[in-house]
Formats: sequence, structure tokens, C-alpha cells
Amino acid sequence: MRQAKFQMGRLDHVHIRVPDREVAAQWYADYLGFEAVKKYEFWARGFDGGPLQISADGGKTTLALFEASNGHPMVPQITGVAFSLNAESFMAFGRSLPNGIDNPSGEPLHINDVVDFDLCWAYNFADPWGNNYELNCYKYERVKADFIEADGVEPVRYWPRELYDQYQK
Repeated sequence: MRQAKFQMGRLDHVHIRVPDREVAAQWYADYLGFEAVKKYEFWARGFDGGPLQISADGGKTTLALFEASNGHPMVPQITGVAFSLNAESFMAFGRSLPNGIDNPSGEPLHINDVVDFDLCWAYNFADPWGNNYELNCYKYERVKADFIEADGVEPVRYWPRELYDQYQK
């Protein structure tokens, strides 16, 4: 039996597709006590299709509300559970790649598949049965220095860094 090189962390967020993010956010607020997480609003407001992060525990665990559209139809949640890891576990996972874990497209996951989300780093992968997962690490500067720069990793970006910088002003 293979020994794990890292330990899974807490649940970070769950991707939820909804017809209207604002209506859904209000329903979650009214019935379950969720609130928008201000720190992440730039993801929802800064570009088309970004998630509106809501939380009932002060932002420790969130639902990421994505609005359904013609290109992204309304589908029940079956794709993706995110976990938060500490820096040591996240870097150990990245350095173990490729290790038999595939990305969601079914290709081997590699160290350079790490995603730079400006506030955190992430890896997206699938289990052998097609269940999708995301590993996040919010120790951004530590991972940047001790992993990204130290190991010469070239991360993936989904939007320009300037978007994040603009929201920090």
C-alpha cells in the first residue's frame, strides 16, 4: 500500500451553478445565513463569469456561485470539491507530480499545472472515476518563494494579475 506524502486539509469551497447569482446569494442568506465574502468580490465583479463567494462561517468555507449561461448550462453539482492544504502539504503534493493522478481532462497532472489565483495556489485533478477535486493553499507568499520560484514552476493564470492589483487599491 502506498504511503501518502501529504495530508488532506479542510473543505475550502464548493462550485455551485445557479441561474442568477444575486437571487441565489439572497436565498442562501435568507435560509442558511450565508453572506458574500468581501475579500473575494473582485472575482465576481471584475470579469464575466467569475464566482460570487458566499460563506456561513466567516469565509472559512464557501460556496462559489457561478451563473448559468448559454455556454454554461444549469447542471446539478457533480464536478469538484475543494480542499485547503497547509503550505508544506501543498508543496509536497506539487513536487510528487506526476504521480498517477490525472487532471480533469484525463492527462497526467504535472507540477506546472498549478494555478495562480492571486490569493491562493491551486491544483485541479480527477480521481479514476472522474470526480473532480481542487487543492488550495492560501500561504501565497510562502508557496511562491519556497516552491514556485525555488523549483522554477511556471503556473497557469486564468486572468491578468492587474485585476487583483486593481482591487487591492
